[in-house]
Amino acid sequence: MALSDAGYVRLLVTSLGALAFVLGVIAENKKPSAGTIIQLKDTVLCKYPHDPTIALGSFSIIFLLLSSIFGVVSIFYPYKGKAVPVYALQRSPALVVFSVIAVALFFLAEGLLMWATITEGLHRTYNIHHNLNTDCPTAKTGLFGGAAFLALDTSLFWLICQMLTLNARADYELDDDEDLKGKYGQVMATDYTPGAVHVQPSV
Repeated sequence: MALSDAGYVRLLVTSLGALAFVLGVIAENKKPSAGTIIQLKDTVLCKYPHDPTIALGSFSIIFLLLSSIFGVVSIFYPYKGKAVPVYALQRSPALVVFSVIAVALFFLAEGLLMWATITEGLHRTYNIHHNLNTDCPTAKTGLFGGAAFLALDTSLFWLICQMLTLNARADYELDDDEDLKGKYGQVMATDYTPGAVHVQPSV
């Protein structure tokens, strides 16, 4: 059975959010706890293993961004070719609240993912230290994992927003239909008088 417009958008939000979650969790598991210390004359060289942590974190950032973009689209998309004005959506307090929460979660998850990925990249780029007591650190443990769960929560909140949007659209269309019936379904008593006879005036 073919999916509706709402089904396609829901599938995109869910799939991209799940990918961001899975890649974030894998990045957390693949990240080494520390690099290997190589003592030089006056410096310390930190050697890190070749692992896909940075690439996984980068893809997780991209997928979360795409998931949230489609989440926003799911609110304003003209389902079945019918656009709904913004003020009609704002009538739903639940939709407004969940939209704010979804946006806040997105920025928090995206920020943590970027923080962990950039930090990991900087540690590997600037791996020569003049501090002989360095322990060759990596990104803080738990950042990738925590951001991954926040990314999953973000996609779930976007799905809730879509369901609330569909309810708000249904209410708006129902109110619109009632307004049309009220406008065109009422007959004024002055428009038609039963028994009145119209006589054609003679010339």
